[in-house]
Amino acid sequence: MRLAIAIRHVACEDLGNLAPVLRQRGLAVRYVEAGADDLEKLNPLAPEVLIVLGGPIGAYEEDRYPFLTDELRLLERRLAADLPTLGICLGAQLMARALGAKVYAGPDKEIGWAPLELSDAGGRSCLAPLGERRVDVLHWHGDTFDLPSGATHLALTSAYENQAFAWGTRALALQFHAEVRERDLERWLISHAHEIEYTPGLSVRQLRQDTQSRAPRLQTRAACCWQTWLNQAIDDPAESVFDRSPLESLFDEGGESG
Repeated sequence: MRLAIAIRHVACEDLGNLAPVLRQRGLAVRYVEAGADDLEKLNPLAPEVLIVLGGPIGAYEEDRYPFLTDELRLLERRLAADLPTLGICLGAQLMARALGAKVYAGPDKEIGWAPLELSDAGGRSCLAPLGERRVDVLHWHGDTFDLPSGATHLALTSAYENQAFAWGTRALALQFHAEVRERDLERWLISHAHEIEYTPGLSVRQLRQDTQSRAPRLQTRAACCWQTWLNQAIDDPAESVFDRSPLESLFDEGGESG
């Protein structure tokens, strides 16, 4: 069994349109729940692909959310081993921290659908389909990060300089959401109701309308992005990072998978 592990922080921010792409590649998908499962026991070298998803907390708030310390250590080991790793929103910020960069509050919240501007490197990367014609992605963050030393800058918006970076050929960090599907937005609107209410110029109605018009175009472009990244990040499928059965090696001895 080839395994993709997704660390999830809130239920609504899941793998979305990335999940079927992973399964098509022969990867079994399994969630590990931050704050419930013991991340200290998670073997960072076990899964063939690790995805760290978004959430409404800061990557620097380990005093409030102690599990972030374990998550950062896991990412440090994973990235040092040069294994396929994807971070989305909070996941991207945690990757930046794990690589020694600073994460901090931005000037304003960036919430809603808007296009990306790709760097020259970004235009040659797996993100290239997101720069074709007009393709909007969903932005939902108030924090940002400095570009880690040695990372390749891939994308920006007018509000935030660092929207995506690559670390080598196997690690990808995305501040934005390309994984979101139209049918999943209602869960976001419920989970983030307080944030929507207190962000000037933002409304549930507008977010719903924008998602209906823009999410369908994103789906095919996002699938191309995921496929291209997996092509370059994963070795020959005949090879495996597992020394033991993946379900046995997922957690270190004594741990539980939840």
